Amino acid sequence: MNEIVEYIAKVLVTNPEDVKVITEINEGIVDIKLLVNADDMGKIIGKQGKIANSIRSILKACAIKEQKKVNLVIDANNEQN
Repeated sequence: MNEIVEYIAKVLVTNPEDVKVITEINEGIVDIKLLVNADDMGKIIGKQGKIANSIRSILKACAIKEQKKVNLVIDANNEQN
């Protein structure tokens, strides 16, 4: 699932090298954290959150197929290169 999130994010952003996806599994729930450059946050979230909601819908479809629950958190990548 994180490959899908990473691919979609890299296509949408201006700084694809700053995209990072971190996956954690807690009590049967898959938590996916998408880190992007702060300048690209608007591109990932979209107007009224439509792009973020679309990414979540795709993840939900994948999760149903794999019989899992999934959460997506989008945050700014504060790492300095």
